[in-house]
Amino acid sequence: MDRTGIIVVSLCVVLMGVWFVTEQKYASQLARSQPGTNAPVAAQTPNAAATPGAAPAAPTTTPAVSPGFLFDTNVPEQTIVLTNAHERYTFTSRGGGLKSVELLDYPETISARWKQKTSKAGVATLNARASVPVLAILGESSVIGDGNFTLIKTGDGIHAEKVFPSGLRIVKEFHLGSDGLVNVTVRLDNTSDKSLPLPTQEWVIGTATPMGPDDNSFPMYGGTMWFDGAKEEQINLSYFSTNTTLLFFFPRTPKSEYREGSSNVVWAAAYNQFFALLAMPRTLAAQVMARPVYLPPFTNVEWMPGMPLPEGIQTALVYPAQTLGTNQVVERQIVLYIGPKEYRTLARIGAQFQNHADLAMNFGTGYMSFWGIGTFFAKALLICMNWLHDVTKLGYGWIVVLITVMLRGLFWPLMAKSTRSMKKMQALAPEVKALKEKYKDDPQKFTQKQMELWRKHKVSPVSGCLPALIQMPVFFGFFTMLRSAIELRGAHFLWVADLSKPDTLFMIPGLNFPFNVLPLLMVGVMVWQAHLQPPSPGMDPAQAKIMRFLPLIFLVFLYTYSSGMALYMTMSTLMSVIQTKFTKMNQTPAPAAATPALTPVPKKKK
Repeated sequence: MDRTGIIVVSLCVVLMGVWFVTEQKYASQLARSQPGTNAPVAAQTPNAAATPGAAPAAPTTTPAVSPGFLFDTNVPEQTIVLTNAHERYTFTSRGGGLKSVELLDYPETISARWKQKTSKAGVATLNARASVPVLAILGESSVIGDGNFTLIKTGDGIHAEKVFPSGLRIVKEFHLGSDGLVNVTVRLDNTSDKSLPLPTQEWVIGTATPMGPDDNSFPMYGGTMWFDGAKEEQINLSYFSTNTTLLFFFPRTPKSEYREGSSNVVWAAAYNQFFALLAMPRTLAAQVMARPVYLPPFTNVEWMPGMPLPEGIQTALVYPAQTLGTNQVVERQIVLYIGPKEYRTLARIGAQFQNHADLAMNFGTGYMSFWGIGTFFAKALLICMNWLHDVTKLGYGWIVVLITVMLRGLFWPLMAKSTRSMKKMQALAPEVKALKEKYKDDPQKFTQKQMELWRKHKVSPVSGCLPALIQMPVFFGFFTMLRSAIELRGAHFLWVADLSKPDTLFMIPGLNFPFNVLPLLMVGVMVWQAHLQPPSPGMDPAQAKIMRFLPLIFLVFLYTYSSGMALYMTMSTLMSVIQTKFTKMNQTPAPAAATPALTPVPKKKK
């Protein structure tokens, strides 16, 4: 191997090492639980440790509380459970809101290992293990009191009420709807005979949490998102971290909270990779606020003192301070969507309320969308994938294969034309070499003559790059779609247990490193393709060698990505190989171009 190859391979190894360290760090930050301990530990802000470097309190300590939320534990907690065909809602008197929502159609965790049974931990639960319920109101004691409400079950919902000594009465009405919607009306009523000042309030949307101890996607794909009517914005745990910039090499000052908006919050959401708690106020909220919180350790998983507790992100709508006049009532209506990030459902809700709720899919936010290029194609591919699934009844793995074959068929004429053009350019390589030798002292003249030669034979150097350039938006679309498409969660394909996760067959003994098959197959097919397609004439040798090692770069960045992406890349490259071979078989060999007897440039007399 030459020096260029060594440099490229070394770079790939370094990137793989950085990735491995990063994954281990994220894994260590996930929750660990003490065996046999199911007592909840309420959320605490990660930056509120009493002693720097001190270990989190053991889960046997008295439950703490989130900032700004206190409740009298001497008053028994009252809970009411409402269930429909798809969700189970648990309401609590502590905060007078939704304690949790269980999605009955979705398992909590899905194994990424082949033939390994799915965990029996239960169904996917939103706001799980969070101490603050959805639609709790945080702020000063004048709007919190002892934190306990009175709950009454109504016909299709829950009535929560609390009366304060000051004369303030807070009433919350929850009514269940379809499509995972909950209609909420909150009234703040001044029943006294004098004006009543209200402080700034945080109306909690919910807490984004990992789905389980193996949910390694949460640090990157979980967080807070909001929409101001023009654009959406999102943050994740890295926003509050000290060392998440540029491969962890340049630390930065941590932030304790996120606060944005200027009376323009159309909706806000607390979300993880596949599920969301989305709050849509009927009138625009003033601000959106988010803060990181510690969560209780996961149950049935060994937790040791000194291990970090899992983290979540608590999100709230912020309403400004105001004064309620005598007998004045302030009423606010909020529609909650609590469920999967399923595009068709969110698009339907967005059309109903005219608020672009489908943007909660997170297709077009952040660098992962590749500056918006992948957004359009992500939506188009997801719609096409679901339509084909509904029509053919095939599994989503086979649908990915089918879409890949259809796309390659669509690009077939362009690929064939590109291959023919490249063959013509290879036949002209001796003439180009002769021109280069003749005009080696005049690069501008050489470029002019080379272009004249290509125009004469009707070839273009751009034709070789055009197919790749056209397919890049499709690649970005797949890359963007697969990170949030809940349809692939738990979808099987051959040995793959879950197309939304890597297809790990086993952990390599001694290294504790996953053995993923599809990325390795992808690299093998890419190397095969590179050998079938010789470098373009005139390409710099160093650049040609780097292109040979390009599959290793794909391996580094896609090794732990979803197996659905690796399946698409493998099939796309395999179809390209088949098309190249078919084109070569049906192509008439071009006659070898004779090298012209070029008149040497006369030497100048001294």
